[in-house]
Amino acid sequence: MFFNKDVTRSNFFIRLKSWEYWPFGIVQLPVFIYFFWLSLRARSFFFFSASNPGIVMGGMFGESKFDVLNKVPSQYIPVMTLVKTPCKKQEVMDKMAKHGLQFPVIFKPDLGERGFMVQRINNESEIDAYLSKMKHPFIIQQLVDFPLEFGVFYLRYPYHSNGKVTSVVMKEMLSVTGDGQSTLQELILKKDRAKLQWSRLQKLYSKKLHEIIPKGKSFELSSIGNHCLGTKFLDGSHLINEKLSYTFDEMSKQIDGFYFGRFDLRCASLDDLYNGNVKVLELNGCGAEPAHIYHPGYSLLKAISVLLEHWRNIFLIARANAKRGAAYVPFKEAKMHYRKFKVATQLP
Repeated sequence: MFFNKDVTRSNFFIRLKSWEYWPFGIVQLPVFIYFFWLSLRARSFFFFSASNPGIVMGGMFGESKFDVLNKVPSQYIPVMTLVKTPCKKQEVMDKMAKHGLQFPVIFKPDLGERGFMVQRINNESEIDAYLSKMKHPFIIQQLVDFPLEFGVFYLRYPYHSNGKVTSVVMKEMLSVTGDGQSTLQELILKKDRAKLQWSRLQKLYSKKLHEIIPKGKSFELSSIGNHCLGTKFLDGSHLINEKLSYTFDEMSKQIDGFYFGRFDLRCASLDDLYNGNVKVLELNGCGAEPAHIYHPGYSLLKAISVLLEHWRNIFLIARANAKRGAAYVPFKEAKMHYRKFKVATQLP
């Protein structure tokens, strides 16, 4: 039986042949079962909240990105400010001027995940468009244009004096390369990863879709390093060594109440990564994944194994912190944080 070429290049088949695009529940089912078992052992469904006592809910949901990032020593973070809504464009411009922020900048929700409403803002008119949709507090962050972007996962058991890096993901931004004949639209639709983003890219580049991209020229479609926005995640485990662990251990020990999570960062070179000359764009707690598992072709069984180990570490760290006096968040408080998070991640 032969399939029509157009059918095999449909979004359905593109997703079907690679588990990284499968529905969240299918991939996570074994993890849910394991989580239930760990919850019984801990006698709390919210045991993970003690994994990072210094972060709301341990960083699973409901935490302020602005507050968490401000826990990181200032030399490691870009210039940023928090904007509360409702507000007018002039208030945003005044905030930017006060902190020395100039276009382009990054706007992102203070509560959010998976690239929700994270946008590069290039001019004043784009502020108006963003404010028309964003009704909750958001961060204005300096655009860090270093060429390399990584997600570095770190853990430290409370009963150990030193921690270590357990996962590194390298991020390859979504882009297409011109052939001198094809339009931008044609290049997007030829590339599976870009084709899945078509509805978003069609609006974003509506005025450029019919331009022919010169041969050999790379056209970056997204500067936001998020898997849900088409960024390719590559396994960088080979970069892990004692130097990297030492660097992030020293950085992490300066962050109050932090034991487990992922630094999403940019840097100019590998040497800078090893020496801590980085800019941390976000610090994610226990809700972050060891994202190297999304490397194209990575075994599903191996990925599930990594996720189970991930949750085992959350349990061990949370239990150790509980013995040291960190309480598991009670149901009523967890429910309040979750509702706040859900409201903040819904568009009007």
